[in-house]
Amino acid sequence: MEQDYEKILVPVDGSKEAEMAFHKAVKVAQMNKGHIDVLTVLDTKQFIGLHGGMLNGDVIYQLSEDAQKYLNELKDEAVKDGFDPDQIAIHVRFGEPKTVIATEFVEEYQNDLIMIGSTGMNAVTRLLVGSVSEYVTRNVRTDVIIVRTDVDNKTLK
Repeated sequence: MEQDYEKILVPVDGSKEAEMAFHKAVKVAQMNKGHIDVLTVLDTKQFIGLHGGMLNGDVIYQLSEDAQKYLNELKDEAVKDGFDPDQIAIHVRFGEPKTVIATEFVEEYQNDLIMIGSTGMNAVTRLLVGSVSEYVTRNVRTDVIIVRTDVDNKTLK
């Protein structure tokens, strides 16, 4: 059975693993003539305790701007590698990454594949909050590829 993936979601968090997933997704989308949604989720739980739990609009605006800049840099890399700029969209959301990725975003954009890095957290954080990729794999209703290697199938060192 052959599967054509037309709408690929790639959640990124700035980690090397997430960027490997992004670059692999570009290759998969090129082979399938598909569309990529690149998503970063700014975790609202991280803001609790900062400034007494209150963030002013300037801080939130700057976080959003920094995320947009990062996503645009990834998009520019893909376009430089020959990917059609009209076939890639960038998205910044606020919320809990696990649920935004596994339910809210996929339902809204009807993605048929999620390509996600194996982990962007260190072992202690993963133990405390759980892996986003693990949660997504268990709870989403679409295909998921956990990316552990780069486009040349080499693992991170």
